[in-house]
Amino acid sequence: MKTCYSIINDSRAEKNERLEALRALTAEGAIADAAVTDEINNHIHTIYSFSPYTPSMAALRSREAGLSAAGSVDHDSIAAAEEMIGACEILGLGTCVGFEVRVSFKTGGGGEPVPFAGRKINNPDSPGIVYMTVQGIPRREFARVEAFLTPIRNRRLIRTRDMAAAAGVFLTEAGLEPLDFQRDIVDRSQFDRGGEITERHLLAAVAEKFIAQYGRGSGIIKGLRAKLGVEPPLRIQNFLSDPGNPHYLFDLLGILKSAFLPRIFIQPGEEECIPAKTVCDFAAAAGGIPAYAYLGDVGESPTGDKRAEKFEDDFLDELFAVLSGLGFRAVTYMPPRNTVEQLRRIQRLCAEWGLMEISGVDINSSRQSFNCPEVLTPPFRHLIDTTWALIAHERLSSVNGNFGLFSAENPLAAVPLETRLSLYAKAGRDPDLRRPEENAEKIIGRLLSF
Repeated sequence: MKTCYSIINDSRAEKNERLEALRALTAEGAIADAAVTDEINNHIHTIYSFSPYTPSMAALRSREAGLSAAGSVDHDSIAAAEEMIGACEILGLGTCVGFEVRVSFKTGGGGEPVPFAGRKINNPDSPGIVYMTVQGIPRREFARVEAFLTPIRNRRLIRTRDMAAAAGVFLTEAGLEPLDFQRDIVDRSQFDRGGEITERHLLAAVAEKFIAQYGRGSGIIKGLRAKLGVEPPLRIQNFLSDPGNPHYLFDLLGILKSAFLPRIFIQPGEEECIPAKTVCDFAAAAGGIPAYAYLGDVGESPTGDKRAEKFEDDFLDELFAVLSGLGFRAVTYMPPRNTVEQLRRIQRLCAEWGLMEISGVDINSSRQSFNCPEVLTPPFRHLIDTTWALIAHERLSSVNGNFGLFSAENPLAAVPLETRLSLYAKAGRDPDLRRPEENAEKIIGRLLSF
């Protein structure tokens, strides 16, 4: 018989089953949560892109980590949103939802060529293709967002199938079991429920073929050397030498992402990575906040699957001018990934161009911590307030689109962004916001009386 805890993270259970199990677990007082801090995380991936966590489990892990607010942003998918909101409500967490998508930066807002379109901007795999998020999406727009993202998901499915075919040839030639695209990749995903299939789904399937051939332990290191010519870093070798390592699949996947994926990778076209301005315009119409995802020159990524490499720092000032022209309203970044000096520069440029700052830590591996203690330090503490402002934006605009942070019809539209964010942060913490359909007008009235 399944326990509540196992149901909560059962990827094939219905979302209502998971939420009921979470309610039961909460009623039993069985949740071992840490002392609640002001920490927040707005960039959690779930099973609807690639992650070991259902939305309910992601919310539970956030509660156990002592977060005060959590948000989901799955790749090309809004499918986690309803469950994430419901789970966070059960657990007493603030929440906001959105999606992450890759877009083309081949042209600027007026269709003119972008000077750095042929360079890597914030995407290690593809020049001219950029990661962005759309966050704070009102509930009333979820169906519209799903319809917008469906063609992107379908196109990515075709490209992943073609990469899987190339991977299958490699595996067969290497004497490993070949891939079955449906069984090994599609069936491990949530594609049939509105989720996306990513390169990580493909790599997880390849990782399992290596495990099947060499087992868990030091033998797999020999297999990587023999079949890929790869010498994993000593730290990863230690992880892979331990058969009891609970993160084994994710550690092996990280090596394959850097050493194997480039051999089979197919560059996406603009049918899949549509123009950035198209997404920004859609976000504005749907009441979401389009945010550029700052990467910056990096050493080692939180998931260990990115090489040390230069990205947008050399042309950052010029990039912000392009972002403004395309209709971006925010920049999202991860304090653990970059230096304080890098992020001070981002903060200065955001202030100069009137862009909101959003923070979160990219969670898509069981090895990662949900915590982001950096937001409790002076250089980044304002990111807590911007999270609560995002929460207020999402809930108020779910009732009335004119109450969105960046709506031209907002009664506070003429108020400077910094002041508007401060006011919305207060609203986000207001207990009345738990029932926005009843109290939105009252809350806006309070904001207008500032």
